[in-house]
Amino acid sequence: MFKDSKAFSGFSVNDIHKAKDFYGKTLGLEVSEDHGLLNLHLAGGTKVLIYPKPNHAPASFTILNFPVDDIEEAMDQLTKKGVRFERYEGDLKTDAKGVFRGGGPLIAWFKDPAGNILSVLEEST
Repeated sequence: MFKDSKAFSGFSVNDIHKAKDFYGKTLGLEVSEDHGLLNLHLAGGTKVLIYPKPNHAPASFTILNFPVDDIEEAMDQLTKKGVRFERYEGDLKTDAKGVFRGGGPLIAWFKDPAGNILSVLEEST
């Protein structure tokens, strides 16, 4: 039934203007706005819908993963733009910089202004 449907994902934020600034300026993504909603235009033609929600609760899981060639370089660039990386203990323990190096891709998590969790990850070649 949905085999040929161009499905897309979406998530909420508590401030559409802050989200537009963050995703457009800080992360450098193409962002369009229509009727108070944002569309992120990702590589490969993928779109993600961002919608305002007055009683927004941040996602407790990663909502977007950004593959990068060099995680250290990506983190340095984002840090210069004011992004702070999360530090975790336990099963997903991160190092002093915020990188999880416990197997699988190198990954570091950060939050958007609404508290939603995003990541940069470097897959080994």
